[in-house]
Amino acid sequence: MTKENTIAAPVLVRAAEAETLADGPTSLITLLADSEATGGALTANRATLQKGSPGAPAHFHTRASETFFVLGGSLRVLTGERIHTLGTGDFLLVPPTTPHAFAPAPGHEADVLVLFTPGMPRFDYYRLLERVTKGEATVQDIKDSSELYDNHYVDSPTWREALAAG
Repeated sequence: MTKENTIAAPVLVRAAEAETLADGPTSLITLLADSEATGGALTANRATLQKGSPGAPAHFHTRASETFFVLGGSLRVLTGERIHTLGTGDFLLVPPTTPHAFAPAPGHEADVLVLFTPGMPRFDYYRLLERVTKGEATVQDIKDSSELYDNHYVDSPTWREALAAG
């Protein structure tokens, strides 16, 4: 490991102390460990998506893989042009530059552990999403932050069709 990827001490986040944000009316993000806390090794959050949540639109990252581990419920995930339905205990790794999107499968909730490796500063991105939900920031602010947070939105007809079909 390089110095920037060295974790100086164990990283422990108690559930009762984790920051939880509403990034929409039907989803919560619990912030677990950002890259600063993990020496750049990873970034971790928990996404709790209610039935009918739109989840995350199609996007990609250039510098990190995004991993999904379903803790409960059912998650629908776009990878490239393919849609997967994941159930409790399923694991999916999406490599850098692969367009992807996710939402709970129709009629289901989803509780998901999301990891980025290597870690990248993401917590302020999630805070920005919450500010947009509260009307304190705009969608343009999200677009303007794409390089900073390595979150690049793309159009996906495959994902749009899947969402429209239910």
